[in-house]
Amino acid sequence: MHATAPCFLCYVSLSLTRSPICGFPTAADTVANASAQAIRGQHGDRERAITGNRQASWAFADAFVAEDDALIRARARAREAGMRVVSPGTGAALRLLAATADAKAVVEIGTGTGVSGIHLLHGMRRDGVLTTVDSEPDRQQLARAAYREAGFATNRARFIPGRALDVLPRLADGGYDLVFCDGDRLEYPEYLAESLRLLRPGGLVCFEGTFAQGRAMDAAHQEPEVVRLRELMRSVRDHSALAPVLLPTDDGLLCAVRRG
Repeated sequence: MHATAPCFLCYVSLSLTRSPICGFPTAADTVANASAQAIRGQHGDRERAITGNRQASWAFADAFVAEDDALIRARARAREAGMRVVSPGTGAALRLLAATADAKAVVEIGTGTGVSGIHLLHGMRRDGVLTTVDSEPDRQQLARAAYREAGFATNRARFIPGRALDVLPRLADGGYDLVFCDGDRLEYPEYLAESLRLLRPGGLVCFEGTFAQGRAMDAAHQEPEVVRLRELMRSVRDHSALAPVLLPTDDGLLCAVRRG
């Protein structure tokens, strides 16, 4: 109330004190306008401060969980290859979700250089197996080395080269605790359909990059990838068999639990 009342009074004063001669402003008008501008300036300063604090908070949260040497090296390989990988905050979220689900069997779509896989393996049970799918076998070799550097036994990961929509139908119905999708954004709605088949009741599905650098929330953007991401978010949000959440980590992590 204290922040908005003076601005209202300024406009009232302005409307009541105009000179009857040609509508020129009186001295009271000048004072009222100056007061209103000062209040708007204060509001703008406060909004900028809030935005800056929010961005600083997000940056702090994203770096809250420190990454080990194996992850740092895997990130460096991704940069050298020009590949985008999950942020530390997203990786930590995946680790937490895998641990919360007590995950023994996880599917990862998009192996990359192993960054997300290391986080998932850290969260999974010690006897858990990560099935990771990628259309580029060379990337999987980089991930294999990263898992070894992180101290995971070779039997903790199963590498399947190939296009996700060709591989996923071959995996067992209801046999997985978590599916993490970081592949072709145009195929995300199809990944959702496959995930619902693959997950046990209580299992989790997660989609990376659903904000599309903010484009998914801007109706002006109608690129096919953005349209498909919006379709995915609506489907997950409205699906009666899912309990969803959209986490604002990095470029957006859309997650949902499959109800029993």
